[in-house]
Amino acid sequence: MDRIFVVDGDRLPRLTSPISHAVAVGHICYLSGQLSVDAAGTYVEDSPREEAARAFRNLFSAARAAGFSEDDIVFIDIAFADLADLGEVNALYAELFQQGKRPARTISQVAFLPFGGKVKIMGVAIKGESI
Repeated sequence: MDRIFVVDGDRLPRLTSPISHAVAVGHICYLSGQLSVDAAGTYVEDSPREEAARAFRNLFSAARAAGFSEDDIVFIDIAFADLADLGEVNALYAELFQQGKRPARTISQVAFLPFGGKVKIMGVAIKGESI
């Protein structure tokens, strides 16, 4: 089965780790954890909501680079440095994903995120199986 490894592309931050932004295998795309980083791969410190917004933009860009869309995302995992930030990120999540069409989601608090980030977001997309 063909695999697409997304390591660069328009609107994707430069990778600073030996990973792929996304790996598509057939109709499934695994989206690597995204942080609040800019095009150069530099962490941008901001409010939890703005860091999450930047991470979601990076995640959506990785999906598009692999041939998927935001509508194909069926699962999201959000890791927080501080779970107290959940309210801000939930408000953003509700804006990004319509009621009745929201991906399954997990949340967790972790001891540390790269660059001292507040939020990391990863996901899974399935083409042709949009919710």
